Amino acid sequence: MIPKPPPRDGALGFLYLPPLRVQGYSVAGEATTLYVPEMDVCFDMGFSPRSALAAKFCALSHGHMDHVGGLAYWCSQRNFQGMGPGTIVCDKRIEDDVRGMMAGFRNLERQVTPYELITLEHEQELQLKNNIMLRAFHTEHTCPSMGYVIVEKRTKLKEHLQGLPQEKLKEMKLRGEEIVNHLEVPLMAYTGDTLPGAHLLRDDVRKAQVIVTECTFFDPGHQERAKVGMHLHVDDLVEWLKVAECEHMVVVHISRRTHLGQARKQLNQLAGRELASKVHFLMDHRTNRARYDEQAEEARKLEEELANRD
Repeated sequence: MIPKPPPRDGALGFLYLPPLRVQGYSVAGEATTLYVPEMDVCFDMGFSPRSALAAKFCALSHGHMDHVGGLAYWCSQRNFQGMGPGTIVCDKRIEDDVRGMMAGFRNLERQVTPYELITLEHEQELQLKNNIMLRAFHTEHTCPSMGYVIVEKRTKLKEHLQGLPQEKLKEMKLRGEEIVNHLEVPLMAYTGDTLPGAHLLRDDVRKAQVIVTECTFFDPGHQERAKVGMHLHVDDLVEWLKVAECEHMVVVHISRRTHLGQARKQLNQLAGRELASKVHFLMDHRTNRARYDEQAEEARKLEEELANRD
């Protein structure tokens, strides 16, 4: 009998949640890397898939190896491919540790890999794109940890001023009068690894259009293990679902010992099918592929319908 070939590496998960894509890999204790192409940002870098190189920013939730193990390689490969220095975003509390890790690779390689490091404190923001901000907030884990919200900032002309001539509005603005209301639209929230708590009930997290959250434990008897490891249990997820106003909730960081079919069944039982229908498991490749095929078919039919109208 000849030896068996090695197991295949896991495929990347993919979800299209219009207008955003969430793609990457996340298995508890192994690696988490999530890329949102429309926002030029990765969340964590447990390893560096080729597609993640296109991200301009990598926002770290915390310093555990399965969330930062591919960070130096990501910076190195971006430089090697001529894509410019990667920009690492991290909690101010772990700045020295991140710099120390990168310095260790510099010493090992006897060469300098360029990168930029931006640190954020609780509630601080970083501009990702025009009118699009990345806001940091503290979470609760076994080490300093941080979640993020991608927020679009919009302005809208005050209702009582609508219909006025542009010249009049310019005149009011020159006089220093406030003619617009400032609005914030939370597009996506990423929690990283965390216990449940008030940070998950923030308006910008709870009302984000897409929430990407860990849920490491699904076994009914593992609530205490979840608390010790400072992770979410499916019971916590269900309680959160009841108050979250998101259109989609993407669950990542599920343990390899959890059967995804059983996890879905359990979620349906605890939350009810209607509420559970908001939830997508990033690494449920078969279900997500079927969903994408349906989306592609709907798009094809719409294009065909529009073409026939012309």
